[in-house]
Amino acid sequence: MTPTEALRLAQEKDLDLVEVAPNAKPPVCRLLDYGKYQYEQAKREKQARRAQKTIEVKEVRLRPKTGEHDTEVRLRAARKFLLSGAKVKVRVRFRGREIYHPEVAREQLAEFAKRLSDVGEVETRPNMEGRSLLMILAPASGSKSS
Repeated sequence: MTPTEALRLAQEKDLDLVEVAPNAKPPVCRLLDYGKYQYEQAKREKQARRAQKTIEVKEVRLRPKTGEHDTEVRLRAARKFLLSGAKVKVRVRFRGREIYHPEVAREQLAEFAKRLSDVGEVETRPNMEGRSLLMILAPASGSKSS
């Protein structure tokens, strides 16, 4: 129908004439209550955002000279984080001259990852970022409890 006929029909029914496919030949329009349409669209978007799952990233900090017991405590915390579905960022922070021996920290991170291999897998291999060595562990594919 012609645009004038469509506008007249929309005014009679107290609705809006909304163009839904402007690139089609001929363009496609629809009669609807535009305010209600916008409200429902916003409601759908809000619902989609609520359904989206955000991945949490927790951090565990170590030093090259961290003792065995303290490492055990950090391991337990990291295990709990991985089991809850969060990713774990393991950071070994260097102070002073410790930075000249990154191999100590690499071994420490490798051991950390090995001991958590049942609940997590290495997502990002250890790499230097400023004065720290970082590694990211993600929950293992088969161990998600959420």
